Amino acid sequence: MAVEFTHFNEHGNAHMTDVSAKPETAREAIASGRVFVSADTFELIKSGGVTKGDVLSVARLAGVMGAKRTPDIIPLCHPIMLTGVEVELTLNEQSYSVDVTATTRCAGATGVEMEAITAVSVAALTVYDMCKAAQRDIEIGEIKLLRKSGGKSGLWERT
Repeated sequence: MAVEFTHFNEHGNAHMTDVSAKPETAREAIASGRVFVSADTFELIKSGGVTKGDVLSVARLAGVMGAKRTPDIIPLCHPIMLTGVEVELTLNEQSYSVDVTATTRCAGATGVEMEAITAVSVAALTVYDMCKAAQRDIEIGEIKLLRKSGGKSGLWERT
């Protein structure tokens, strides 16, 4: 089965896909990622000892803001009316990481995958920014879409 890229017109030029003929449906996307830190940095985050403040709360808000600003930073994303954004950050003692999960929702003609992935990315970048004075070699990774639902293609889940 050939994959058709929708962000190119008949001349091969990038363009925003016209979604005006698509029906509006309830849509949801869930994405995740991780910020890997040292044991010392992990303890600073856990104890609230990072000088810039509460890392998890600030990163959560940054993730929500990132989801809302997705079409401003991803050139061909449609501005959509988000109906919900949830960003969760949890401390993972086994891997010395901050695990980030974002869920985005809308009722619209196009999906919310990019908003979920952007929320995770911005939250992870915020953890990095807030902790970089304590550690220079922080790593951000494993950012991925976990699940999406709604629209013509229905439910998709990472296996």
